[in-house]
Amino acid sequence: MNVPELIQKYIDTWNERDDARRAELLEAALTEDAVYSDPDHAGLNGRGELSAAIGKAQAQFGDLAFAVDNLVNVHHDKALFRWRLGPVGADSAVATGYDYVEFADGRIRRVIGFFE
Repeated sequence: MNVPELIQKYIDTWNERDDARRAELLEAALTEDAVYSDPDHAGLNGRGELSAAIGKAQAQFGDLAFAVDNLVNVHHDKALFRWRLGPVGADSAVATGYDYVEFADGRIRRVIGFFE
């Protein structure tokens, strides 16, 4: 498992506007029973619930896109990375945060997001 590539694939799901393509990316990046939580979502279960939440978030974000800012650390089956949300190709960000992820079977099984 290449952790940086897997995390990038996960971030790509947040930027994918096509529902069918986003479902493909989520299948490649997350386990079927994946769980996602952040300050806005107490616990989304499975890829379908996360995809729906991503679609709603995209409607609010307009043309902004997510990017991996820094892979902080990786050990065993866990990783912590910093992300940013901002204009495509710009170094500036309108929002930043951290995601803690756990892996299983070469994919992400749990995401816990934190906003700064």
